[in-house]
Amino acid sequence: MNNKDLQYNVIFRSEPEGGFTASVPSLPGCISFGKDLIEAKKMIIDAIKGYIISLRKHNEIVVSDKENFVSLISINQDMTVHA
Repeated sequence: MNNKDLQYNVIFRSEPEGGFTASVPSLPGCISFGKDLIEAKKMIIDAIKGYIISLRKHNEIVVSDKENFVSLISINQDMTVHA
């Protein structure tokens, strides 16, 4: 990857009816869907590209998650019970 590459954290959520919703937290409203993870990834990449084109067309700042990361934190439910 070079310095001109943009990077985005993507959240893939399994849907009860099947398939996956993909969203990009740093690009509000950038959401897509795919019948499986492969399609969801392809669709969100297309959505990100379109989002960036729109940002540039409207002279808005194009952000990147190059310095950000996502982590999963587990919380024990017993620890959150209040008396």
